Amino acid sequence: MSYENESKITSGGTLDLTLLIEQHKQDIWEWKQRESQWVRDRNLLEGSKKIIEELSTKLVEMGKANLTFKKRTQEAEGETTIVKGIGMNSPEMKSLQAKVNELEGTLGSAQDINDNHQRYNAKLQTRLTEIEEDNKSLSKQIQHLIKQRKLGDGTH
Repeated sequence: MSYENESKITSGGTLDLTLLIEQHKQDIWEWKQRESQWVRDRNLLEGSKKIIEELSTKLVEMGKANLTFKKRTQEAEGETTIVKGIGMNSPEMKSLQAKVNELEGTLGSAQDINDNHQRYNAKLQTRLTEIEEDNKSLSKQIQHLIKQRKLGDGTH
């Protein structure tokens, strides 16, 4: 209540009381509006707080999971490095590499031999063809001589 309202009550009587009641009604309405706004603000604040708490919990969980994944990634990278280092320099790997080199050399020799055999077989095939042609020619000559002999004997 303000000082002005107090002076109206003392000097005006009923009218001042009506004004005072109206003023109080106005004050009550304003306080209800403020209280309503406070309730809305409090509800909004509580809802926001719950969301923040949930997000914070999820963020912490994701951080823990991320650390776990980082650790597993580092372990896997370490194991890969070890396997690469040991694998390429191990006695077994060196032995296998030596065997591969030996087999590559043997393969090269076998390919050279195969190439030589193919050339030799080609020459033999050519010679065989020549001999077959000679045989046909000789066979014809023999047949011709046999016919001549039979004609010359008169046994014909």
